[in-house]
Amino acid sequence: MIYPLVSELAGDGIPVTGTCRVLKLARQPYYRWLAAPVTARDLAEAHLSNVLFDAHHDDPEFGHRLLADEAHRAGLRACDRRVWRICRDNQWWSVFGKKRAKNGKQPGPPSHQDRVRRQFRADRPNQLWLWDITEHPTGEGKLYLCAIKDVFSNRIVGYSISDRMTSRIAMNALVSAVARRGHVAGCVVHSDRGSQFRARKVLRELHRHDLVGSMGQVASAGDNAAMESFFSLLQKNVLNRHRWATRQDLRIAIITWIERTYHRRRRQARLGRLTPIEYETIMTTQVALAA
Repeated sequence: MIYPLVSELAGDGIPVTGTCRVLKLARQPYYRWLAAPVTARDLAEAHLSNVLFDAHHDDPEFGHRLLADEAHRAGLRACDRRVWRICRDNQWWSVFGKKRAKNGKQPGPPSHQDRVRRQFRADRPNQLWLWDITEHPTGEGKLYLCAIKDVFSNRIVGYSISDRMTSRIAMNALVSAVARRGHVAGCVVHSDRGSQFRARKVLRELHRHDLVGSMGQVASAGDNAAMESFFSLLQKNVLNRHRWATRQDLRIAIITWIERTYHRRRRQARLGRLTPIEYETIMTTQVALAA
């Protein structure tokens, strides 16, 4: 803006008329700016920029259209073009739009070191949890499942299902796992480097319950292979059985399979041909009697 320069020169004794003539500026807009340097539009844009910055920082994979949706949820209406302009001026681009590394991945900074190193073993409940997200299309769009598995018994101790893959789905799964298991302090929670697991609200939730974070490497499925095996079972037994018309139908099918079939009917060789519920019941009873 050149108006502050005109104002500064006027303070040094140079007439506004002469300055505007030299700079080829109209005087009326200058006087309107002088009467109200910060307009209502400027304030509205500043509030909108704050909301867009917070949404972009929590979910860096969002493009300008999804950021506009987040602004709408916060009560601020703005067209996609206006949001795009603000994002362009501040360089708030989706991580998927950036230049990728040579291996095709753009690694995010790990929030935790890898404490598991592909050693998927646990001697007691709530010692090691695995955490991941999967997706599947329906006639209404994609549905996302975030699940947490206890390595001790292979039980799914917490999960969340949503139509959006944001940090909220990861936090809801963690909250449900903590509510179900109770005393979880010191438990290692292992995930990949997805932005959902690196969000500030998720890290605060881990710290609040004294959970220990762990993250594998980028583009290394083996670093969370035990969780991928569960998703493979889910894929074969539920997701790929037929086409799902609505998200609600698939949501009900997933919950039913986890709670009725996987937990209570599907016997696993690693558990001595017991179900996860039976294994936990027997093993925790034996530990209590031994004590």
